[in-house]
Amino acid sequence: MLSYGTRIGVMSPVLIDQRSHINYDTRNIQDLENKKRSPSTILAYRADLEQLLKFLTEKNKVNPDQIVEVDIETFRDTLLTQKYTAKSVSRKLNAVKTFFRWLISEKYSNSNPTEFVSHPKIEAAMPKFLSPLEYRALRDVVRDDIRIATIVEIVLQTGMRISEIANLKVEDLKEDSLIVEPHATQPQRTVPLNKPAKDALDEYMNSRGNTNSSYVFISKNGKPLAIRNIRSAIDRYMQKAEIPQYSVNDLRTTFIIENLKDEVDLVLLSQAAGHKRLSTTERYLQLAQVKESGKKQTLAEL
Repeated sequence: MLSYGTRIGVMSPVLIDQRSHINYDTRNIQDLENKKRSPSTILAYRADLEQLLKFLTEKNKVNPDQIVEVDIETFRDTLLTQKYTAKSVSRKLNAVKTFFRWLISEKYSNSNPTEFVSHPKIEAAMPKFLSPLEYRALRDVVRDDIRIATIVEIVLQTGMRISEIANLKVEDLKEDSLIVEPHATQPQRTVPLNKPAKDALDEYMNSRGNTNSSYVFISKNGKPLAIRNIRSAIDRYMQKAEIPQYSVNDLRTTFIIENLKDEVDLVLLSQAAGHKRLSTTERYLQLAQVKESGKKQTLAEL
């Protein structure tokens, strides 16, 4: 079924197609392509719009100005009853809001029915951390890959982020500490090295060989290891260690939890982890089942 809509301020009609929503979504997609958005972004965006348009077609609403706020709210609530997660529904709603803002900007519509539609509440996921048995299993399977084994050890012993490790320079290595260079909104900080971390780094640097690269962790061709490659390598080893339920970020959480259990001073731990606020570190006390922080001035050895 086809009908016609008139672009505001323009006499020529715009074709409205129930399935593709009027050609509007096609033009919107073309606009995204012209802006060089990634194919995966466009593919997901198109799928979200098609889901909305199918829903609206069933309500016999084929013109943007027929659509009201309650239609979008019903669409959102219908998705939630179909067992989509709140996070997925929120993403789809973002796509819908983007589409209607575009309709207004291009003068295809007078009103935005999505403007005051709220996102579903997303419950924050509880951070996960590995048990000693689990991170030892990871160590076992990664042992023969000295480069990734060293990275795993650094995260467990210092709590450094993978992005920080990837950017680590040889000049940042000190006798008993590492210098984490400032990046994004993070200031420079000094991270103390315990014995396991120092031993792992020493062994790796001795095996690294002569190279002109200023980066600590490099590929076989001498280029800095990409963050995504580090993550995917650790993910593979987690699969091999039969702990696929964890992610690279959970290693950092493990560092925090084990240090809290070992009664390490909260300020020292917060500084080592690069938390901007002490309250961020304090949130882990309950997860670690620790009533109050300790006073130890050295990091735990995992």
